[in-house]
Amino acid sequence: MGRAEARQARQRGARRAARGRPSGGKRTGIRRFFTWKKLLGTFFGLCLLGMLGFVILYMVVDIPEGNAAAKKQSNVYKYSNGEIIARTGDVNREIVDLDKVPEKVQKTFVAAENKSFYKDEGIDFKGTARGVLNTVTGKGKQGGSTITQQYVKNYYLSQEQTVSRKLKELVISLKVDREKSKDDILAGYINTSYYGRDAYGIQAAARAYYDVDAKKLNVAQGAYLAALLQAPSQYDWAVATPTSKKLVKQRWNYVLDNMVEEGWLDSAKRDAMTFPEPKDPKAPPGLEGQTGYLVDEAKREVLRNSGLSDAEFAAGGYTITLNIDPKKQKQLEKAVDKKLNDRLDRKKNKADARVQAGAASVDPKTGKVLAMYGGENFVKHYTNNATRRDYQSASTFKPLILAAALEHGATTQDGKPITAGTIYDGTSGRPVKGGDVAFAPPNEDHVDYGPVTVQKAMNKSVNSVFAQMGVDVGMPRVMEMASTLGMDVKGLPAVPAQTLGSMGASPLEMAGVYATLDNHGKKVTPALVGSVEHKDRTVDLPDPIGDQVVKRTTADSLTSVLTGVVDDGTGHAVRHPVQDVAGKTGTSDDNKSAWFTGYTPKLVTSVGLFGEGAPGTKEQGQQVSMKGAGGRPRVDGGSFPAEIWAAYTFDAMGAPSRFDLETDMGAAVAPPPEPTLSKEPKEPSSTPSKPEKDPTSKPPSQSPSQSPSSSPPTSSPSQSPTSKPPTQEPEPTHTIEIPEDPDDRVPGRD
Repeated sequence: MGRAEARQARQRGARRAARGRPSGGKRTGIRRFFTWKKLLGTFFGLCLLGMLGFVILYMVVDIPEGNAAAKKQSNVYKYSNGEIIARTGDVNREIVDLDKVPEKVQKTFVAAENKSFYKDEGIDFKGTARGVLNTVTGKGKQGGSTITQQYVKNYYLSQEQTVSRKLKELVISLKVDREKSKDDILAGYINTSYYGRDAYGIQAAARAYYDVDAKKLNVAQGAYLAALLQAPSQYDWAVATPTSKKLVKQRWNYVLDNMVEEGWLDSAKRDAMTFPEPKDPKAPPGLEGQTGYLVDEAKREVLRNSGLSDAEFAAGGYTITLNIDPKKQKQLEKAVDKKLNDRLDRKKNKADARVQAGAASVDPKTGKVLAMYGGENFVKHYTNNATRRDYQSASTFKPLILAAALEHGATTQDGKPITAGTIYDGTSGRPVKGGDVAFAPPNEDHVDYGPVTVQKAMNKSVNSVFAQMGVDVGMPRVMEMASTLGMDVKGLPAVPAQTLGSMGASPLEMAGVYATLDNHGKKVTPALVGSVEHKDRTVDLPDPIGDQVVKRTTADSLTSVLTGVVDDGTGHAVRHPVQDVAGKTGTSDDNKSAWFTGYTPKLVTSVGLFGEGAPGTKEQGQQVSMKGAGGRPRVDGGSFPAEIWAAYTFDAMGAPSRFDLETDMGAAVAPPPEPTLSKEPKEPSSTPSKPEKDPTSKPPSQSPSQSPSSSPPTSSPSQSPTSKPPTQEPEPTHTIEIPEDPDDRVPGRD
C-alpha cells in the first residue's frame, strides 16, 4: 500500500470513530434494535394495524336501535325510615320537527357546540383522541365531540365513560353522518339533550325556562338554552351563584359572537341584544307543600357532592335516602303553622303577605338534617327559604366575634383579655377606637348601657360593644372564624360593619355554624342526604362531621354565654324549666329579616323570617320590611322566630338534656364580675347623665340549671352547674322605654 492509500485509510477510520461506530461497521448491543428503518417500519406497522382494526370495527358495529323513553327510570326519594317521599324522572320531552324551531335558534346550538357541523364528517378525531386519552389516564370525562357524536351518545348509546363506548360512538357517528341529513341529526340532538329543570328536548326547555313553545323562541333565548347545555344545574339562572351567572353570560356572548362570525347573525342586531333572564321554575306535579323543597335540595346536594353529572343523575335508577325524620318534619311544619301562618292573613294584609319563613334542624352529633321548612308551598314559592342566603344574618353573627376573640386570646385596646366578664363601653353611637375606618353604630332604640360586661352585651345584643370587639380582635380574624365555622364569606371585605351581620346566610348555614359550637368545636356540615344507591354504581358522600376546627374551650364558652341570651336577654321566649338552651336572636336592617338560632345538647335549629315583596305587586321578589306583620309594630328575632323554635324544639327534643361544658366563663357557669360604675366620658357627648334603672331588666329568673341558692357553683369546669345566683348587671345611662322583646336592629341602617 502506498503512502497516499495509507493516509486515506487512516482518514476513513477517523471518520468512523467520530461517528461512534466500530471500525468493522457492525452495530453492537441494544443499538442494533433501534435503526431508523426499524423504527419507521414499526410505526407504519402499528398504523396499518390500527387502520385494519378500525375497518373491522366499522364493519362489525351497526347503528343500533334508539334508546326508548320507556327505558328511562325514575329516581326515588325516601325519608330516613324508608317511607317514600316522591318519585321523579318521568321523561319530560315533546319531540318537535326542526321546522318548528326558528332557523336562527337552530344556529345557536351549532354556534355553541360545533361551528363546523355543516362541513365535517360527523366526528372530531382530535377531540375524540383527547377524550379517550383522558378516560384511559383517569384525568376526567372531558373531551371534544361534534353535535353528531353527542346525538349518537344521547340517542343510541349511554353516558358511560369507557374507551369501548367512545370507539363505538366514533364508528356510529360516521355511519349516521352518511345515512342521515344534517337537519335530521341537529333535530335529534336538540330533542334528546338535557336542559335541566327535568326538561329533555328543546320544546320542554322552552316551556321550562321561558314559558313559550319552541317555535316562539327568539335568538337571545335560544342562545341561553344552547349555553345551558354545558352545565344545566350550574347555569340555571334561578339558582345560579354570582359566579355561575357570570359564566353563563360569557357563554351566551360566545354563542352570539360565533353566529356573527359565521354570518348567521347581523352584527348590529347582535349588539342590540340583552341577556334574556328566564322565568322562575314551576314545580312539577306531586311536589306540592314541603315535598318539593326536600326533593329539589336533595338533588342539588347529590350533584354537588357525588361527582355525578346532570345527565347521569337524570337518567334515573337512583334511590336517595334523606336524613329527614318524618316525625320531626311534621312537628316543624306544625310549629310554623301554629306560631306564624295561622296568625297571618296574607290575602287581606299587605304586611302579612310579605313574610316568608325558613327553618332547618340539625343533629349536632351526626350532622344529619332532621327537618327542613322551605316555605308555604313549593308550587307557590319556588325559592327555598331554608337554603336561600340573600338576607342578612344580623346579630346571629355576634357569637362568632366572641369566638374569634377567645380562640386567638385577643385583648381590648388597653390590653385586657377578652372574656365573658370583660367590661366594654355600651354607649350607643360610640365611635369605634383603633379601626381604619370611622364606625359608630347605634344600639337598639339608641339605649345607652354604660359599662357593660360581654355577657350582658350578648344578652341584650349591644351593637357598640361588638363593633369595638371586632376591631380589637381584628376583622380578618373574625371573618376567618366565620369561614371556619361554615359561613360563606368569600370575597367579603373584613370591615367593622360586618360585626352587625351584614353578610347573607341561610337557616341551614347558620344551623351548621351553631351545631359546630354545640359539638364542642368539631366541624358540622349539615347533610340532607344520607345515602345514594344505584344498582350499577357506588356513590360516596362526604362525612358531615369533620375535624376539630376550634378549641373545645372556645366552643363551650360560647355555649355558656349564649345560655344567658335565653335566661336574661332577647331570647327569653324560649326559656324552659328543665331543658338547657343556648341561642341568639337577630333582626336586620329595616326589619327585612328576623332570626332565632338556638340549640340544646341534642338539637340545633335555625329559624329565619324574610320580608319579600308579594307576587303580583310592584315590589315582587324584592327585600322589604316586615313591620306591621302579624299585628306587631316590628318582627323581632325574639318574637315569631323564637316562638316557632320553642314550639318545635320542646315538642321534638325528647327527654331533657344538659350541656357538658369545659369552660370557666359565661352564664351557665358563674356570673361575670360586676363592672365598676365609673366609666369614660360618653362619646361623642361630654357629660354622661346619672345612671338610672335599667329599662331592660326584669325580675331575676332561674335558668334551667338554677336553684334558689345564691352561692357560687362548686362543680368543676367540665360540668354544668347545678345553681347560679341572679346576675347583677350595670345600668344604662338613660331611661328610654324599649319593647318587651328588645333585639338588635340598627334603625335606618340599609
